[in-house]
Amino acid sequence: TGLDVSVFLVAEGVDCVRKHGGTAQLNPLDPTLGEMMDNFVSSGGKIMVCPACAKVRGYSPQDLIEGAEIIGSPAMHKLIKEGAATLSF
Repeated sequence: TGLDVSVFLVAEGVDCVRKHGGTAQLNPLDPTLGEMMDNFVSSGGKIMVCPACAKVRGYSPQDLIEGAEIIGSPAMHKLIKEGAATLSF
């Protein structure tokens, strides 16, 4: 739709962007979480990963899919200050 979309993953959400880790399916008719994340990135989406959440799981940048970046919440706050709409769940 032409929108710039970013995701900030915390807690278990971080597991969705671990290489070879997104094998779960939310619905049998849906792609796996890993496929959804890959599709999101290939469509221009930006994935930010909570540093503390990655650290507690022992994840380094090399453990994550291409396009996922371990970066603190100030990056997300910057987008919001610039006028980004937010959706949280």
